[in-house]
Amino acid sequence: MDSIPHITVAAIIESDQHFLLIEEESDGLIVINQPAGHLEIGETLIEAVVRETLEEAAWHFIPEAIVGIYQYTHSINEITYIRIAFCGKHHLHQPDRPLDTGILRTVWLTRDEVAQSQSVRSPMVLQGIDDFLIGQRYPLSMLKSMN
Repeated sequence: MDSIPHITVAAIIESDQHFLLIEEESDGLIVINQPAGHLEIGETLIEAVVRETLEEAAWHFIPEAIVGIYQYTHSINEITYIRIAFCGKHHLHQPDRPLDTGILRTVWLTRDEVAQSQSVRSPMVLQGIDDFLIGQRYPLSMLKSMN
């Protein structure tokens, strides 16, 4: 059991009632997730979500608000994840950019398509979308980096 929580970030990006998601391979399964990943040493949370969105979806991302902070413990491996989910604007798609290892492709899905999917990586994915849709937003100024 891994007792130290994994700090992760995710980008919730909506366009015409569709959300940018990725299909990725995880533990031998193909799952859908927001562009998301781990905070790296020396990075701010905002830098991490910008980087992860570019690496996983080939989209440049400008975070505008925090949608939520989520805690989830995986039922099988018992790893706890703390996810900070951001919303914002996407711009400048680089479709020829290679995606991170394990990322198969990007997809645009409606909230209902995500809810009906049997391959969502974690409950944090749909919860973030639902919180986004009800207008839940927190200012980026609540993040303080002491680097």
